[in-house]
This record gives sequence, structure tokens and C-alpha cells, in this order.
Amino acid sequence: MQKTLYILLLLWSVVITPACAQDAWQWMTPADTLHKQRFWGTVGAGAVIYTGAAYGLYQTWYKDYELTKFRTFDDAREWQQMDKAGHFLTTYSEARWLYDGARWTGLDKRRSLWLAGGISMFLQGTLEVMDGFSAEWGFSWSDIGFNTLGMGLFVAQESIWDDQRIILKISTNRKLPSAAPLLSTNGEAMSSLRMRHIDLYGSSVPERFLKDYNTMTIWASVSPKAFAPQSRWPNWLNIAVGYGSENLYGGFSNTWTDENNNSFSLPETDYPRYRQLYLSFDIDMKKIRTKRPLLRSALSILNVIKIPAPALEWNTLGQVKFHPLHF
Repeated sequence: MQKTLYILLLLWSVVITPACAQDAWQWMTPADTLHKQRFWGTVGAGAVIYTGAAYGLYQTWYKDYELTKFRTFDDAREWQQMDKAGHFLTTYSEARWLYDGARWTGLDKRRSLWLAGGISMFLQGTLEVMDGFSAEWGFSWSDIGFNTLGMGLFVAQESIWDDQRIILKISTNRKLPSAAPLLSTNGEAMSSLRMRHIDLYGSSVPERFLKDYNTMTIWASVSPKAFAPQSRWPNWLNIAVGYGSENLYGGFSNTWTDENNNSFSLPETDYPRYRQLYLSFDIDMKKIRTKRPLLRSALSILNVIKIPAPALEWNTLGQVKFHPLHF
């Protein structure tokens, strides 16, 4: 889906924009001073989108689970912290997009930073409150902590450097596990690792892109040129450090019970849960020069995606691997 969106935006920029008047896309240029129409239009649109998203999230995620009194839940050690890395990335990205939007309306830097930081925490806080009233989950202080770190990383860099020298990104692949039969512990029921994978992470591309801990990598993409401005290193070429995990089919262990109360367990020898660290190259899409405002905006939004590139992996099994192209 992301590749298709990029291609459509690229085609729009290359084919449609030249046919328009030269100033047709000038509205995309950030205002020098507060533009009240842009500001209130953005506030109104944001309120509508937030309301619709919150309602849709409740209908698709929480509606089928029992509501309880507000409670907390300690999930800090679940999923080998892949979900925490996701919170870190998500709040950072939301703050970055919100800041760009605020600057577009003409708000000054200080107010834009306050708005971006506050609203990104509010958006993530909405999810935590919903979790807090759900019998299936609970309010997580560790989620709040990583949300704060993500927001803080953006705000700190923008405040100190007026730039994002360290960019958080995500990459993923569409690899699926085996569909071979898997017997329950009592030998009376049958499933498969693929079925468990789909139950946990979904089957559609958007679901797996956002939820599949076994195929995603969270990256910190660093610009060497920003730290060594006199060097000949290209300003668009970054070095990226990634974190991932493998064989996660349960929060704490690879055991689960299906809807018919049949228990399944994966042997640790065959499916060890382990962590992965990666070293790779990346491209800062915001540093790609273009005079087309639409394409520039698209590249900025899509800069959350780490490009496929060769990568060196070290994992907690003690293995070192080279991937000619890591997604």
C-alpha cells in the first residue's frame, strides 16, 4: 500500500502539476505569519478526523471486549519490547507531522513545538485510556513512558538543532510462517503457525505493517553529515541502527489457547524467541531536492519508512548475518 501511494503521488507530481498554473500549489508553502483560515481549517479537520478515528478504533478493536473499571497493567516485558519500540516511533512521527502542520499554518516555532508535543501525547493517551477500561488490556505506564521518549526526541532535536538529525523509521516484510499442521498439547486439535500468526497480526498489508512484530524493524536513522558538516558525506545518506525480534507468538511465551480451549505450545529448541540488531544505510527523503511542493510534502510524510538496503545483523542467538537486501 505504501509503495502504491508513493507511485500515485509521484505520478501526480510529475504529470499533473506541470499542467497547472505555476502558483497552483503555492498554498502548500508554510505561511510566514499566522494564517487564520489555515489554522482554524486545520483545527476543524483535525477534530473531525480524531472523532472518526476514535470511534472507528473502538468499533474494530474494543467493542467485542468487556468494559471494566479503569485499571493499570504492567506489560513492560511483553513482546520483547517490540510494542514499546512501536510506541516510541509512533509518537515521534505524530509529533513530527503535527509540527510540520502547525508551521504550515504560520504558527511560530515555540507554539508549534508545544502543540506538536501536546497533541501527540493526547492522541496516544486516548489509546491508553481505552485500554484502561478494557478487560482485555489495561492502562500501561510503560507505554506512556515510551510515548514521552518519542515525543521528547522530536522536540529536543527541533529545539536544539532546528533539524532532525536522528529520525525514527520502520521497515517490514511480508514473510509468513509455515502452514504445516500443529497439534495441540493434548493431541486432540489442530492448527498451524500461520493461523496463529494471522490471529495475532492480521492478514491485510496495513494490519501486518503496523502490528507484525516478527517482520518489522524499528530504526534510528542518523545523518553523519549533520554531525560533521565539513565532510564529503552526502547529506541525504544516513546510517541506520535497527531493532527487531523473531518467533514472537505470545506476549511472554509461545503458548496460547484457542477459542475452543485447546492449548498449543511451540518448543523453544525449534522456535527460540530472540532479538536482532541491524546496521544499514538509509535515505533521508526530506533531503531529496525537488521544487514540487506536493512531492516534497509526500517525501516528508513517507520519511517514516526505512528504504530496503544491505544490512548486517547481530542477534541474541550469537549469530552474525549479512542481508544483501533487508526490508
